[in-house]
Amino acid sequence: MAVLPVTSGKEAPVQPYSLSELVSFLDGLPEPRIVMDASYRIVAANQAYVREFGAIKAILGRTCYDVSHHFQVPCDQAGESCPLSRCQESDAPQRVLHLHHTPRGEEHVDVELTPIRDESGRVSYFVETMRVVRQASSRAAARGLVGRSPAFVRMLERMLRVADSSAAVLLLGETGTGKELVARAIHEASDRSDGPFVAVDCAGLTENLFESELFGYEKGAFTGATHRKLGLVEAAAGGTLFLDEIGELPLSLQVKLLRLLETGTYRRVGGLDSLAADFRLVGATHRNLAAMVEAETFRRDLYFRINTFPIHTPALHERPEDIPLLAASLLARVDRRPGRRLTEAALEWLVARRYSGNIRELRNLIERATLMADGDEIDQGDFQDDEESCIPLPAPGPQPQSFSLEGPVDLATLEQRYLAWLLPRCNGEVPRAAAVLGVSPRTLYRKLQEAGSQEAGQG
Repeated sequence: MAVLPVTSGKEAPVQPYSLSELVSFLDGLPEPRIVMDASYRIVAANQAYVREFGAIKAILGRTCYDVSHHFQVPCDQAGESCPLSRCQESDAPQRVLHLHHTPRGEEHVDVELTPIRDESGRVSYFVETMRVVRQASSRAAARGLVGRSPAFVRMLERMLRVADSSAAVLLLGETGTGKELVARAIHEASDRSDGPFVAVDCAGLTENLFESELFGYEKGAFTGATHRKLGLVEAAAGGTLFLDEIGELPLSLQVKLLRLLETGTYRRVGGLDSLAADFRLVGATHRNLAAMVEAETFRRDLYFRINTFPIHTPALHERPEDIPLLAASLLARVDRRPGRRLTEAALEWLVARRYSGNIRELRNLIERATLMADGDEIDQGDFQDDEESCIPLPAPGPQPQSFSLEGPVDLATLEQRYLAWLLPRCNGEVPRAAAVLGVSPRTLYRKLQEAGSQEAGQG
């Protein structure tokens, strides 16, 4: 293997055999790794890196930020989180999620940086371990999670942090944000990926159905039980149990679920033997469980049992820059005529629109447009055939006909309140409201996003 002789920043030169021994050790490891000095310069790479990313000669002597990001300055000077600078400051390993340039294009890469010390205890090198995230794509993809916005990357980073553990995960977010896809991605990234992924829709489950579906039943347990039936808990053994819309469970069933989680055991309906459960729990809800706990409609003990590691799945208004990417991905998934594309006007209309149903609503719009379009391009007009092209935003109580304030407020509050008053009068249509305000739909959408972030912070 080629190795570049280097000195480590302001420190004394490091003996060549130290680097050779380090590289020899790294060659036996399965994940791509590079060795850098304190000046961000790449001095070596292991064989796994060569197999994953290409020839060593193309990177030796170059800086890590040039190879990975095509930056001219370190990541922290270009608006990114830099693991090397953080590692130097903390003198401890650092882990971040980055978008890296690879031979296949930009990809999400989980980066872990570890300082390496010489015989005197000084940090002489840094080893960077790279794991390409196979569960998400930064480009249009036929399946799986798709996105590259800051909100999406934050969600993905938390997802990867928890995937390898056995901690219970609670996915929180509006309806239609792809919570089941995130749950599947957590399963696929975990050490239980070879086991089953079992999804349960908790909405509408009655007490008898809940027990028989989750725990199974013995032959003769009730009328019609002509044979033993394995429950979904048993079916999920060695894998992941995904409880969707867990906030819909009535209190009587919450008790049974809590007992299962606390004891790790269950009994089939009509059975006497306690059976050991072996699954990783991922729950999801669009409801505010904390508020439900205060209202005593959700058990406090169950809430803290399932809320070990919460992950927010962002709504489309939190990641508008991902809409063109999502639209292209969904078009490839639903269009029966492959190769068609969305026009710029169509993409602008999709980005400016408000989505109460999020990705699910976006998918429906695109699938409907593929049926309306006759040519090789799908234009804005193909989306506007539906009489309900925009669902009015819900208004909190009766709306006054004129805008008024009860007293003086700051400018930010004034703008926020005026937008909240104006949008329902434009039937929830952002382009129409933007025309009234004399701004572009993109500008108004950004203001709405900022207003939503302020409200979330206050909440």
